[in-house]
Amino acid sequence: MTAVAGMNFSIDTWDPGYGSSMEAEELARSGAEVELEVEVPTEEWAPIDPSPVPAPDAVLFVDGVRRIDARVWIDDPAGTNSASIGLCASYAAGVVCCCSGRAHVVATDVRRGVFTVASEAADIPTPAGVYRAFRAAAKEDKPLAVVLSSALQEQLAEAELDTATAARAAIAGHVGSDLLVVDGPLSGRTHLPRAVGFIKSHQTTYLPGELNAMVGALGPHQRTPVFLMGTTWVRHSWYLRLPSVGGPPWSGVVRVEAAPHLGRAEVAELANLTQSVLGRFASVAYKDSRAPQNLYPIAGLERDLRHRLGDQQFVYRALRLAATR
Repeated sequence: MTAVAGMNFSIDTWDPGYGSSMEAEELARSGAEVELEVEVPTEEWAPIDPSPVPAPDAVLFVDGVRRIDARVWIDDPAGTNSASIGLCASYAAGVVCCCSGRAHVVATDVRRGVFTVASEAADIPTPAGVYRAFRAAAKEDKPLAVVLSSALQEQLAEAELDTATAARAAIAGHVGSDLLVVDGPLSGRTHLPRAVGFIKSHQTTYLPGELNAMVGALGPHQRTPVFLMGTTWVRHSWYLRLPSVGGPPWSGVVRVEAAPHLGRAEVAELANLTQSVLGRFASVAYKDSRAPQNLYPIAGLERDLRHRLGDQQFVYRALRLAATR
């Protein structure tokens, strides 16, 4: 915190190229239905200190990356001189396992796809690999760019799910207990055992005013009580502050999600586990521009996956070549 001409202010260490860790200009009260008394009565809400819990033998971090390689126009074979635009994209998912004092990638999956609303969409074979065709349904209430981006995100989520399942199979018999940390919401993956979603930034508030203010007052490794919320899907959630140095009130605060079918004791145990585990992997500002929320294993996995997507210029030339055949 710095004072200049009587004004107190602080600088968010989060890289502005990624927006903000808390999008204050867009922050709005969510319309989600929230049940506050999952773990404690509302009147007993207070920051919860970490408690000693047995550490899992392994922590698995799941993440995915995506890249738009080119935009493509798909001609109408009926000869009406119309064409539909599509996105040619590369995307990859992976899992890094942290166990026995080391981190290693245990599963990766690289895919390419062409996303369009054109009914005549077909796979595009290129020297860089085959772009599998995915046809999205056009929506009157959404721009085409949003529809295509959502279709790509759905396929990336599917790749992440497949990779997480493969990773657990790969380590079976080698480790005992584990914790699976999905970078992003847990939507579509709530059936995975011992899994949590890890949300790094905040665009919406889910708690009433006085409890929401308590989030900014959390100390390092402290968390809020668990609450249950429902939007288009239902999940348990809690806020957790990672260890960080100074900054705005919500600096270092993440939101964690867990499956809605967990019982009260089970979800509280999982929340306690995240307190003792996740802070160990928090990044620092001089090493990561999204510190501390961008955990070291996730940052390293992102770099590895982007490398696996291949050289963008080579891929682009491969698409251009395919279009001339």
